[in-house]
Amino acid sequence: MRSAVLVIVAAFALLAGCTSEPDAVPVIAPDTPGGSAPTLAPSDASRAVPPPPNEADRTYVDMMIVHHEQALAMTRFAPDRAENATVKGLADRIRYSQEPEIGAMKQWQRTFNVVGGHADHGSMPGMATQDQLNALGAARGKDFDRMFLELMIKHHEGAIKMATDVRGAGVNVQVEEMADDVVATQSDEINRMKALLPTL
Repeated sequence: MRSAVLVIVAAFALLAGCTSEPDAVPVIAPDTPGGSAPTLAPSDASRAVPPPPNEADRTYVDMMIVHHEQALAMTRFAPDRAENATVKGLADRIRYSQEPEIGAMKQWQRTFNVVGGHADHGSMPGMATQDQLNALGAARGKDFDRMFLELMIKHHEGAIKMATDVRGAGVNVQVEEMADDVVATQSDEINRMKALLPTL
């Protein structure tokens, strides 16, 4: 009996020691991919939790999905209508980069229970009109090449504006990373298209 009492007393002493120093156990804070994942005291951990996406984040993702989908529609004309091999290559590059980006953005919406599909085409910078898309689909050869580049340059410039805006207004780390990728990738593609256009 005496040994059992000693065990109980020892257990209470151990619990008291654990609770008397709450900062003794460190907490690893979430960080961006490849980040250093800083270690925090438990008393500071609540302040390290990233905020939920705000309206700017949700609107950006919803709009950029639609924006990317139009770019894909434009690139699908290229294999049959483009004459220039570099234009065809650019169209392939755009399609192969933006298809997985759409998938990632839709997954982001599912993760945060964001209902998409409300983006207004007219409010997005750089979007081609239906008449312009119809003209692109009807064009062939050099006419198609020039029209494709002109529309896609404007389209990319619109995407960069949207990405730049959300980097200043959004709060979600994943959205910021997606916006950074858009700025970097599409700026490079704009430079390539602008250099190619005068040669056609």
